[in-house]
Amino acid sequence: MSTLLVRHATVLVTMDDQRAEIADGGLFIRDGIIDQVGKSDQLPKTADEVLNLDGYIVLPGLINTHHHFYQTLTRAIPNAQNGNLFTWLKTLYPIWANLTPEDIQISTKTALAELALSGCTTASDHLYLFPNGSRLDDEIHAATQVGLRLHASRGSMSLGESKGGLPPDSVVEEEDAILKDSQRLIETYHDPKPASMLQIVLAPCSPFSVSGELMRESARLARQYHVHLHTHLAETKDEEVFCIEKFGHRPVDYMKKVEWIGEDVWFAHSVHVNEEEIEVYHQTGCGVAHCPTSNMRLASGIAPIMKMMDKQVKVGIGVDGSASNDGSNLLEEVRQAMLLARVKAGLDGASLSGQDSNPLMTARQALELATRGGAAVLGRSDIGSLSVGKCADFIAIKLDRLEYSGALHDPVAAVIFCAPVQVDLNYVAGRPVVKEGQLVNLDEKILVEQHNIAAQRLLLGR
Repeated sequence: MSTLLVRHATVLVTMDDQRAEIADGGLFIRDGIIDQVGKSDQLPKTADEVLNLDGYIVLPGLINTHHHFYQTLTRAIPNAQNGNLFTWLKTLYPIWANLTPEDIQISTKTALAELALSGCTTASDHLYLFPNGSRLDDEIHAATQVGLRLHASRGSMSLGESKGGLPPDSVVEEEDAILKDSQRLIETYHDPKPASMLQIVLAPCSPFSVSGELMRESARLARQYHVHLHTHLAETKDEEVFCIEKFGHRPVDYMKKVEWIGEDVWFAHSVHVNEEEIEVYHQTGCGVAHCPTSNMRLASGIAPIMKMMDKQVKVGIGVDGSASNDGSNLLEEVRQAMLLARVKAGLDGASLSGQDSNPLMTARQALELATRGGAAVLGRSDIGSLSVGKCADFIAIKLDRLEYSGALHDPVAAVIFCAPVQVDLNYVAGRPVVKEGQLVNLDEKILVEQHNIAAQRLLLGR
């Protein structure tokens, strides 16, 4: 059995049920699980590894609930810089058709490296096209080299242009093959046990890229194996129009028709949902991955996150694809969520006077979305807070830095309000992924070189 002692943190932010923030706080960890939490003088004096974190803030590892790792290869493509979602997709689909297994692997490592350096300890990814022999296995194998927990979503597209869908026929699959591969992946990789490092999710891409029958069959397969379901939903007005014209229903109502409502489902975006649809989420337990940067980048709109939170809907944060963000900085995304919620409050004409009814998202609420909220969305009770019995997933940031100067009267708020920084430490299951601001398991310089070569080849169509 191995032990790890974290002590003398300037502030230990637990995000536990009491939302305790402990001055001179620490953790005692045994075999990757938190054994004790409290003041440093209340913890054991020795361990196999000891981290003295005086001058640091320690927080639960952040949880990313929506991403497309492969899109790191197509950041800031000129013809896709200034379009809305549908235009952006139609520009990039032909480029993505050139992806290879090697591209999936290098983009996975790149995205996870960015996430790790920005404080992420658990990441959910949505891979929904598999050209040239690519498989979700390529992502899974690459992810093991980085060290983060992974929820790998077996995405899919089956409704090509010839059948009235948005994607070209060149990037869609046959539905029988999708379902067969989905079952294979669950049986091969899915680990439902507490402290799991890898779980499989079934994730048909969107209402405009798969059939209703594939949605239903995916839901039934997922429930047979007790795995979660994920898709894009209500992201844009164009999607809303598509659903009404093709299916005769608004997006959320369409999800009811195809058996995609329940505690095992979470949707990316949910920008264009009304109060009745938010109530559906509340009553049925559906979760939401809020992706503020992508929604701004593609001019999709502002999701009504504060209304969802008021209704106790499960909400997490997602950086979304690195071609609609164009990055994977999760700490930055937490800040964006807070700021964009404030923009919406102003646009909605909310009264900003009076602390008791303040409609502005606070720094701590934003942090909660990225920790406890993300865990709830992914269906995990073993991560999201620094509590006894939870996984030892934590990050630490040195407070003596330029970005926080003048803001240390509230270090917790400073981490969110001030300019986003890279973390100094990132531990997953009590093992280091980032130490002294450097990746432990990857050479960043070599990774960047390999990734740039792959991106160039992809754009040239090989």
